[in-house]
Amino acid sequence: MTRQEIMKVIQEKSVNFFRLQFVDIFGFMKNVAIPLSQIEKALDGQMMFDGSSIDGFVRINESDMYLKPDFNTFVVLPWRSKNGVNAARIICDVYKSDGTPFEGCPRVNLQRVLAEAKHLGYTMNVGTECEFFLFNKDEKGNLATETNDVAGYFDVDPDDTGIGCRREIIETLEAMDFEVEASHHEVAEGQHEINFKYADALKAADNTVTFKWVVRSIAAKYGFHATFMPKPVFGINGSGMHTNQSLFNLDGSNAFFDEKGPLKLSETAYHYIAGIIKNARGFTAVTNPLVNSYKRLVPGYEAPVYVAWSASNRSAMIRIPASRGLGTRTEVRCPDPACNPYLALAMMLGSGLDGVKNKLAAPASINVDIFKMTPEEKEASGIDSLPANLQEAIDAFKENPIAREALGEHIYNKYIEGKEKEWDSYRTAVTDWEVKTYMKNY
Repeated sequence: MTRQEIMKVIQEKSVNFFRLQFVDIFGFMKNVAIPLSQIEKALDGQMMFDGSSIDGFVRINESDMYLKPDFNTFVVLPWRSKNGVNAARIICDVYKSDGTPFEGCPRVNLQRVLAEAKHLGYTMNVGTECEFFLFNKDEKGNLATETNDVAGYFDVDPDDTGIGCRREIIETLEAMDFEVEASHHEVAEGQHEINFKYADALKAADNTVTFKWVVRSIAAKYGFHATFMPKPVFGINGSGMHTNQSLFNLDGSNAFFDEKGPLKLSETAYHYIAGIIKNARGFTAVTNPLVNSYKRLVPGYEAPVYVAWSASNRSAMIRIPASRGLGTRTEVRCPDPACNPYLALAMMLGSGLDGVKNKLAAPASINVDIFKMTPEEKEASGIDSLPANLQEAIDAFKENPIAREALGEHIYNKYIEGKEKEWDSYRTAVTDWEVKTYMKNY
């Protein structure tokens, strides 16, 4: 969109309230709300905020920062209309007071990595599949993990009590120009998935953070709490964010497709797969960023645990969906929806390009159920495991040179600092499990 088009929509839709949005290093959406009188100033990128107040941004003595809006992300918010007056939002890049992009802004960083890919002759297309739970609140409005939904995978009325909420989420997304392809109840009780069309990597990251915001906003209208926590309930499936990704040549052709190649995949596709496999343990701290993420990455609940690839095997970390031609892609199945999508895509793209640039050879595909393989069989096949906890993931992240390259020095250091603090807080906490298990016996 152009500035003129935005001003026209603001007038036609009676937009009197405006949200300038951005995302911090840990994936939390932030916004500055402004009235109609400040919109011209905002579109000029002149809205200042205190960057030292944002976790992982800057120190107090260098706090003045600016929000530069991306006009293409402007949209009127369907659920914020009241008495004919509307609100709108626009996603911004964070700039320093000297007018240069802030290297600690995750969106700015992803654009940097995408520019490097373009220099190599590629663009990146991405489709994310975010699963989530809808839980009831208790009588005091407190969060809980209870649901009266007893539906299962692909179930429909009358058991799926969240279907009305899911329908309004879809209607809201479509009103915001999302192309929703499918929605369904997931395996666990209270768990849902809504799939929307792939896009270029930057727009895909924008869409993912917008999607999570919409889901939680609409769920609240129905009295539900929507959570993208990876494993909110022990003993049932957790929520993943399978990430479909492909490289395209600058002429618009799919760089992963080769009609004559094995499985109709190109050499570039195999190199990319090899890069993802080589760097998987090193990017898991970003794609699976929480202590809780590693409660999902355990055998027995369909989540990938082992670093391998296959054309069809869903126990492998990387799957190659059957579609070919423009739809040829890799599906990386380990990420979860708690991740910062801007950082996760930068890490996975950097990892894949490591394989492409260095022409790494992909290992043999694994076409048997890895969960049923013995440790000796996995070792013989060269199958490694993803980190077992956040501390192990942080250590692997530190050892991987791609991490520093893909995130840049500022985000890399701040991310480690924040995640080590999170792990230490968890490590020293006394949990309910410990009290129940040890109190009576010791």
